[in-house]
Amino acid sequence: MIAKSMVKYVEGSSVTRAMFEEGKKLAAKYGAENVFDFSLGNPSTPPPESVKKALSDILNETEPGRLHGYMNNSGHEDVREAVAQSLNKRFGTAFSQKNILMTVGAAGGLNVILKTLADPGDEIIAFAPYFGEYNNYVANFGGKMVVVAPDILSFQPDIEEFGKKITAKTKAVIINTPNNPTGVVYSEDTIKKIAEVLYNKQEEYGTQIYIISDEPYRELVYDGVKVPYITKYYKNTIVGYSYSKSLSLPGERIGYLVIPDEADGFENLLCAANVANRILGFVNAPSIMQLAVARCLEETTDISVYDTNRKLLYNKLVSYGFECVKPEGAFYLWVKALEDDDISFVNKAKEFNLLLVPGSSFMCPGYVRIAYCVDTDMIKRSFVQFEKLAKCYN
Repeated sequence: MIAKSMVKYVEGSSVTRAMFEEGKKLAAKYGAENVFDFSLGNPSTPPPESVKKALSDILNETEPGRLHGYMNNSGHEDVREAVAQSLNKRFGTAFSQKNILMTVGAAGGLNVILKTLADPGDEIIAFAPYFGEYNNYVANFGGKMVVVAPDILSFQPDIEEFGKKITAKTKAVIINTPNNPTGVVYSEDTIKKIAEVLYNKQEEYGTQIYIISDEPYRELVYDGVKVPYITKYYKNTIVGYSYSKSLSLPGERIGYLVIPDEADGFENLLCAANVANRILGFVNAPSIMQLAVARCLEETTDISVYDTNRKLLYNKLVSYGFECVKPEGAFYLWVKALEDDDISFVNKAKEFNLLLVPGSSFMCPGYVRIAYCVDTDMIKRSFVQFEKLAKCYN
């Protein structure tokens, strides 16, 4: 028998993954060209050529002990220093290798920092809609997820409700911008207001409240939009990053945490995060991928493909009568369902071989997420089906 604590996870396993698996079954039945799978945020653009070259050069040039051996739990010192200097150049920060902990992707990093910060019963706040796995990550360590309901006009965080949700038990706030699933980028004004609320609440309760900034989509922005670097606005910020999206390397599980010097309890935070990295079983991030990404810090995948898909899908769905949030970043389109029950709407879409993810999975019912990190031709072929779906509700 499995552990009792795992029963609820099995019963509520990822809707997104389930849709992805269903897509494979439908493709086998109807032909892949007749199934339109928009369920999974799996990058469709290849990694930059520089990644392939870096891997080849590293394998040929690096001494085996360094290439394959254990290292400091935080990762290779020179890799961490390279990451720190790249951030300093881009954002005007003052990090060094001691502020960087290389992680097994953003998910690994989030679990490390939550293990570091959260005692059972501590409250972690997130702004709906948000990536549903946050609930599981918080539950891993006995924390309680507190949800701030969305402002459905802007999908910027509702600052007034946010302030009301903070208590003496609040340990951290998870921020994800550019946002999965809406594609919205939180404005500088929004970040400043969040920081002001948190500084006031820390003083009121005499506690430390940390921002955990989950940033796997930072490089995926359009139309000149800027993503504020949150450590510059709030000192108790820990940044989690992943190269899964920016370099199209989701299967390689490589990312990092930034723990700034000015964060309260920096030395203990850093020590505890290293211990958490080890005892959670990661030990250290993959050595070869650390060395590879350090050579590609100024590179990104071809974002223009996502921009093309974004405009194509948004404009066409709006013309069919769908209400959509125009994405500023990431590679998702957030669409209001054409009926109150988003799960029923998703099931109706399946009748046309359209695989969408219900907003309920992101704590925001009444909407669906469409991942446009797919082949452009598939998007074009899907339009006939989207039009048929829309006509069912006219």
